[in-house]
Amino acid sequence: MIETPKPDAHERTEGRYHILVVDDDPMVCMAIEVYLQRNNFRVTIADGGEAGLRALEHGQVDLMIVDIFMPHMRGFESIRLFHERAPVVPLIAMSGYAFADLNSPAPDFLRMALELGAARCLRKPFTPHALLAAINDCLAEHRANGGGMAARLG
Repeated sequence: MIETPKPDAHERTEGRYHILVVDDDPMVCMAIEVYLQRNNFRVTIADGGEAGLRALEHGQVDLMIVDIFMPHMRGFESIRLFHERAPVVPLIAMSGYAFADLNSPAPDFLRMALELGAARCLRKPFTPHALLAAINDCLAEHRANGGGMAARLG
């Protein structure tokens, strides 16, 4: 069951925040989209890195949620490209990547995403509350650093 926080759970100054969700898994996209819309966010879904970059070029977004591992974009190329194209827009990286051999040390993909420009990272599966907390933290930091609604991209 998805918890729905109070309507004023996140600050809105000029309307609803616009969030771009980039993930190749339609079930993940649908779950995030429904939850964020219930919490008064505008949501654009992109089913992969290329679609996400096109969406970024054609619209204004306040925050991006990007899966680290998607087909046709190797590893961190998507995080690097999204951050490069829109450096002022906060980016939350998410990953559900797991290793079959639990005895060998795994690279810390989420830490690597932070080094490439992600503001926050979420390990799948995450709770709706964790997602909303990460979004609110990123938006609050963005406002505190002088970022406004729908930062112009270019």
